[in-house]
Amino acid sequence: MTKILGLSVVLLLLAACGSDDPAPVADEAPMAVEEAVEETAADATESVSEAESSDEVLEVVEESAAEPESGEQSIVLAEEPEPAQMPVAAREWKYVENQHYFRLVPTQPTVGGADKIEVAEFFWYGCPHCYDFEKFINPWAADKPANIRFVRLPAMWSAGHKLHAQLYYTEEALGRNGVLKDPAAFHEAVFDEYHRRGNRLGSEASIQSLFARFEVSTEDFQRAWKSFEVSQKMRVAEDLALRYSMQSVPAVVVNGKYRTGGAEAGSYPNLIELIDELIAREGAH
Repeated sequence: MTKILGLSVVLLLLAACGSDDPAPVADEAPMAVEEAVEETAADATESVSEAESSDEVLEVVEESAAEPESGEQSIVLAEEPEPAQMPVAAREWKYVENQHYFRLVPTQPTVGGADKIEVAEFFWYGCPHCYDFEKFINPWAADKPANIRFVRLPAMWSAGHKLHAQLYYTEEALGRNGVLKDPAAFHEAVFDEYHRRGNRLGSEASIQSLFARFEVSTEDFQRAWKSFEVSQKMRVAEDLALRYSMQSVPAVVVNGKYRTGGAEAGSYPNLIELIDELIAREGAH
């Protein structure tokens, strides 16, 4: 009975908010291959037993020098390359396609150019699982390599979701031009407002009031809220969600090619690890 309850908790934690979940105005939140390589020389009298760990690959090689005086051939165990020395293409991948992630065929466009590998997080402010994922994705994004571009794409399934998408892109625009002094704090405040304070931010007026608490004037808010920039970014987000067949959040797409999420990875820490592995896969091509 205890095992069943434990499994239920894990599944609940890894659940995602889907496109059929209620809109923001509702009271409820929507929601290695282990291969022991045994190469035995033709007349060798000894063999190497199968490796007990997938991280330990032993290779039996035959010395090219002349046979020892004893007449027996020696068995030499080749040293496994250090991880830093191992070519990316030769790595043993931990995560499996169609189980932990899915390949998008054909590869789809990304928000930015091809100069960097893009990691896109699909989210919704009203999703409790997106809220939970914040404490994992934010540290990762802060320490990402220089060749990685991280973008957020808000869910666009309904009028309510689009209202929050407009909120996000207004926040982004005001942060970039310096009107919103601390965009990261505001982003966190939106999640807190919805999930801790019970403010569903279901109207333009309620959203504007939140911006006012962060010293954004009505004029600056309205200018950004109704801007072409914000409406254009919303169109791009909606188009990419369709191209990526996005059905739930939080979800991650790496370089328009690989789609995954917490449920597929098994946990949010695993998801962060999987993101890094998919980035490495991209670097191998």
